[in-house]
Amino acid sequence: MYAFRRDGEFLQLNVEEDGRLTGFVSRYGDLDSDRGEFMNQFFKQAKLEGKNVSFTTTVVHGKSFDFKGTIERGDGKNPNDEAYYVLKGRLSEVSAGDGGKSTGKSEDVAFKSFPRDLNPSQ
Repeated sequence: MYAFRRDGEFLQLNVEEDGRLTGFVSRYGDLDSDRGEFMNQFFKQAKLEGKNVSFTTTVVHGKSFDFKGTIERGDGKNPNDEAYYVLKGRLSEVSAGDGGKSTGKSEDVAFKSFPRDLNPSQ
């Protein structure tokens, strides 16, 4: 799991047994109709090749995300530290506009991994 754009939002990547990449983005809505509402956007397409990662989310409330980047080692010293891994790349946000036209904006991002709980019973 990785922190997403705002506090409380996150991105989850799952590498399945057959090597497929699945996951989702959990984020707060930012439109007048969904402001503050928590929503999940599952991956419609995703790929992991070595350390290269790409995904496209489903459209939820007229918005989807595309990401292309890499998984890299971060500043964390062990898997139980924040930022042991960092997901770096280009995130594009695509919004459905009036008349069926889409608008988009892109930014370079670095999402830090959450600390792993090595012993869930603690």
